[in-house]
Amino acid sequence: MRVGRIVMTLALTGVLAAMHPEPVAAAPSGQTTFAASQPLRSNVKLRNVRAHQAALQAIADAHGGNRAAQTAGYDASVAYVADQLRDAGYFVEIRDFQYPDAANATITLQRLSPTPKTYNPGPDFLAMQGGNDGTAQGTLQPVDLVLPPTPAPSSTSGCDASDFVGFSAGSIALIQRGTCTFNQKALNAMAAGAAGVIIFNEGQPGRTDTGIFALGSGVTIPVLFASFAVGNELAQLAIAGPVTVRLSQQTPIATEQNVIAESTWGDPNSVIVVGAHLDSRLEGPGINDNGSGTAVILETAIQMAKLGHTYRNRVRFAFWGAEEIGLIGSTQYVAQLVASGEIANVAANLNFDMLGSPNFVRFVYDGDGSTFGLVGPTKGDISSAEIERVFVDFLAHKGLQTEPTAFDGRSDYGPFIAVGIPAGGLFSGAEVPKTPAQVAIYGGTAGIPYDPCYHLACDTFDNNSDEVLGQFTQATAHAVAYFAERAHGPRTPRTPRGAVNLNALPFRGPIPQR
Repeated sequence: MRVGRIVMTLALTGVLAAMHPEPVAAAPSGQTTFAASQPLRSNVKLRNVRAHQAALQAIADAHGGNRAAQTAGYDASVAYVADQLRDAGYFVEIRDFQYPDAANATITLQRLSPTPKTYNPGPDFLAMQGGNDGTAQGTLQPVDLVLPPTPAPSSTSGCDASDFVGFSAGSIALIQRGTCTFNQKALNAMAAGAAGVIIFNEGQPGRTDTGIFALGSGVTIPVLFASFAVGNELAQLAIAGPVTVRLSQQTPIATEQNVIAESTWGDPNSVIVVGAHLDSRLEGPGINDNGSGTAVILETAIQMAKLGHTYRNRVRFAFWGAEEIGLIGSTQYVAQLVASGEIANVAANLNFDMLGSPNFVRFVYDGDGSTFGLVGPTKGDISSAEIERVFVDFLAHKGLQTEPTAFDGRSDYGPFIAVGIPAGGLFSGAEVPKTPAQVAIYGGTAGIPYDPCYHLACDTFDNNSDEVLGQFTQATAHAVAYFAERAHGPRTPRTPRGAVNLNALPFRGPIPQR
């Protein structure tokens, strides 16, 4: 999903449902490979990772309870990470990027008839990142709503073109949140001739978040996100008779930062990008999402510098901004590399997002497509399949089972695979409930999410499993050391500056939010 004018479209086929495949049992690699990563693994300690998370918690506590993009909490997070990396001896670049800032958009939602009412931005409705600026006015037309809502999220409102049979062109579509992506709903509404869209929360307890959601690419009409109370009120009025509404959005351009630190050693024509997003949601401090990935790669970078070992390849540690509103920092960074031709020097991307979920599963991205059918790129002789195998083999060597998770662009590896860079990484789970079969393997509780505090205020320092965070910390250090030292063939020739049409980049990104 790209946001507004920044994101482009990725041609990954199909929308993947939440699936629970059989765990992977892979044969471990040779002992020499594991021994080679031992010095770094020995130095990357869980207690130090947790200390970084504690620092991020303190930053959130001191800045309104979060570390979201365009907040003082994010600025302080940038300063903390940059200072730690400078102290370790890295040259640190704080690189600006710009994007349409839906969080600070000027938005209106008014009911003009049967009785006029003006709704309040914030509690009643919000802009969507990627929604088009403009104004739409017309008759409100509900689309396949489920009211009252079912006990569990199940609404398919707006998910299929057939939902819009009989839809009047020029109307405003009223669509319920549910089982498919916001982007799919909005695109279907556009195809039916809608002048604008209101998507509202489905209505189950606990599914009432109204943070800024990323909408996706290709949407050229205004789209607003409303609370269940507002959506239900409008729907009930529409049942009784015609309702006319007016909605509008005008979005300013914001500037945010990525933090980039690169090793002084290694081949500059063969770069391993190790990334994690630094921002949280507005709802909370984001200490698992993604203070965990941030802390793990930060400590890996620090200990790598302290070892003083010179590896074959250059390693670049990247801390992405504005991931939570559409993978914006990583998308912009990749676009910058493509424009300059520097993308030719990037050999692989390792991505770490949510590594300490309390009700965890040990997920590894399905780079070879064997489970979900979306095969990651190969560049030279490094493949996404190999990256998956390195993680799986190491954890199997430690006697730990894993299972694949869809390689569908839901995190900051998305922009990299979109331009042909091999990628992979680790994930301990988010909002999907754990299955009984997974409980039998990993422990925990069936029927509740892998991270019950996903995108909530309770995603604090205590929202953590030391067990999986420790295991994934070791797997991260192993993979970074492995790819830092991995020998491989010649890089793809450098692309001349200006030869790439950024608007044509095949990026579907980012999170298929529902």
